[in-house]
Amino acid sequence: MSTISLRLPESLHKKARELAKKENTSINQLVSSALAEKISALMTEEYIEQRAKRASKEKFKKVLSKVPNVEPEEYDK
Repeated sequence: MSTISLRLPESLHKKARELAKKENTSINQLVSSALAEKISALMTEEYIEQRAKRASKEKFKKVLSKVPNVEPEEYDK
């Protein structure tokens, strides 16, 4: 486990304290979870961008052409 010194605006610190109390957790755990969520979102964005670079419109159209042209079921409308 690492230690990090962090400077926050008082308003943000106050809100974090309130949320941590509401969630019955520590500020450290709240900040750790928030950072993990942010990192996950950024990594997902990066992954999608990398996948998009490998995309092929021709291959997409070829696969799409295999989908039958039928009306959707009533529950899917």
